[in-house]
Amino acid sequence: MAPTHLQILAKRTPNVPAVLAELANLESILTLPKPTVHVVSDVHGEHAKLRQVINNASGSLRPLFERLFDPPGEASRLAGRAVGGPTPRDRASPSAGRLAASELDQLLTLVYYPRETWTEMVRGAAPERRRELLHWVVGNAAIVMRSLVRHYSLKYVDRVIPDPFDAMFRELVFADDLARQPVFVDRLLAPFLHHERDGELVRMIAHVIRNLAVGELVVAGDLGDRGPRIDKVIDVIAEQPNVSITWGNHDANWMAACLGHPAAIATVVRISLRYQRLAQLEDGYGISLEPVARLAREAYGDDPAECFRVKSTIDGEPGGDAALLARMQKAIAILQFKLEGQTFDRRPEWNLAHRVLLRRIDLSSGPAAGTVEIDGKRYALRDTRFPTIDWNDPCQLSDAEARCLVDLTQAFLSSRTLWSQMTYLVSHGQMSLRRDLCAIFHGCVPVEETGEPLAFVIDGQPRRGKALFDAIEVVVQRAFRKGAAQVAELDRDLLFYLWTGPLSPCFGKDRMATFETYFVADPATHEETKNPYFKLIHDAAFCARILTEFGVDPTAGFIVNGHVPVKLEAGETPIKKSGRAITIDGAFAAAYGDKGFSLVLDAQRIYLAQHHHFESAEAAVSQHADIVPTVSDVVIHERPRTVGDTETGDELRGEIAVLEELVRAFEVNMIRERS
Repeated sequence: MAPTHLQILAKRTPNVPAVLAELANLESILTLPKPTVHVVSDVHGEHAKLRQVINNASGSLRPLFERLFDPPGEASRLAGRAVGGPTPRDRASPSAGRLAASELDQLLTLVYYPRETWTEMVRGAAPERRRELLHWVVGNAAIVMRSLVRHYSLKYVDRVIPDPFDAMFRELVFADDLARQPVFVDRLLAPFLHHERDGELVRMIAHVIRNLAVGELVVAGDLGDRGPRIDKVIDVIAEQPNVSITWGNHDANWMAACLGHPAAIATVVRISLRYQRLAQLEDGYGISLEPVARLAREAYGDDPAECFRVKSTIDGEPGGDAALLARMQKAIAILQFKLEGQTFDRRPEWNLAHRVLLRRIDLSSGPAAGTVEIDGKRYALRDTRFPTIDWNDPCQLSDAEARCLVDLTQAFLSSRTLWSQMTYLVSHGQMSLRRDLCAIFHGCVPVEETGEPLAFVIDGQPRRGKALFDAIEVVVQRAFRKGAAQVAELDRDLLFYLWTGPLSPCFGKDRMATFETYFVADPATHEETKNPYFKLIHDAAFCARILTEFGVDPTAGFIVNGHVPVKLEAGETPIKKSGRAITIDGAFAAAYGDKGFSLVLDAQRIYLAQHHHFESAEAAVSQHADIVPTVSDVVIHERPRTVGDTETGDELRGEIAVLEELVRAFEVNMIRERS
């Protein structure tokens, strides 16, 4: 009797020729250059900037275009010639083998924003001029695509090209190699012009180029908060053909809120109010903030709420009623502190009772009046108006707060868009991943000062190191598989712990000092002490132990984290002193500094691309604005890395071994071949 796995596989490859064809495909893929992986982190809601970084492939498309179209030679000669006949360049300039800087900018912008750019290019153009422009675009795009497809099998390229246009795109890309006559390609494009669908063809071409330039996009956590729209960030990411995500603490908080965790819901609303990001809740997810406004009017109607003035907007979002927004922020903040206290009471094993600071406030008439005790020391409060707190039970909700929470929870649980996006985040996400020579995760491996991993109990078992990451993944997947109505309270609480817990690999600090930031003037109380991990990654021996545990070569690999911004102005660098750890949280969001990094894992090298401010898509189209990053090499490989050198190679070799088993089973008639 043949093993079950071979019987199942035989249904897909029913005879020896079919298996040999698949073996040939897999064996050959192992020799190809590894696809380029682009790793970004801590996007924090900056969807427009993220789109541009993806569109320009972390800045790598511009030098590719310059290499193809600027220098004289064969590539330039082909680039300047239209596939189907002469273009305006051929008529205007004898040096048609090169593109002027303005034309190069226009071609790049067309790839970044094809709909808007093509509309401008053909506005008012006569049919013949429109035909010439389409040939110019297609001719140059074919050169770019031919350069990019060298990194992939044609089987993979077919998956990148939208159905049913794979055969047509192969003709365009290989027209010169096949010595196609100009009339052949002219007829290939003619139906799009005749039916005024040329813009759709241009958009497809742009998408294919971008998707070939970025083999995989890895987002290393913290998709939302601070910046304008987490919903649009997820929309941008979901448009990409090959995406992986490692969860950050902000992502965990949104996931917990989606499952109806009360403290997480309050936290999401508070941050949205603090940074005036109301649109992501109201427009993005259909979640009304009227319950919070009602609570603010009822309980804080005459409260100046000076400590809760919202952050000024950066992207021009209307400021609204500043006084009301401040009161709303205070109302939801107090609600959050109460709900956190209830959560910490429910989970004494977390040892976070000392963080229920509402219980440590003294508003008596004695010498400690108007103070709060934090870590055994008393500090004066900047605000002593607490109209909703019962000092006999500070974490008990008032009737008005309870009504507000019920309404908010119903709104979060009823949002189909929120559920769809968070399930996408879960299905494409994990706690850590390996990509070639890199172990990628958002925050840290919680350790003691000595570097020994700290244990956190999950499902009744103490988990440490990589095992902790794996156990958390099980809980997250289980929670979303069951859904908000059936999720276990402990599982939902764990997601909230990932947001703020000291032993959370997504957070890794002793506290989230939100209360202190609002209520205590002394900046020393605002400090959040990082886990020793963040110091130890400067030590090469420590990094080697972590890399080994995550399945990466300890002598040549790199730990890649986000979470903690690199303070470039203070002389910090992304690459740590160990030479084996890289931090790529480069203050991507405008609220953090408007910079940011991509770590690009190429076949030839690993390099950092440091980004700067991006104006807007409109500026890109009208002024050819772009993000031209500052690039610095991390390592240049002695020989180009192939698919066979990576974790994908390990998987393919496993498939090959099973297929070889199937061949033997066919040959000895253990499984009968089918036609």
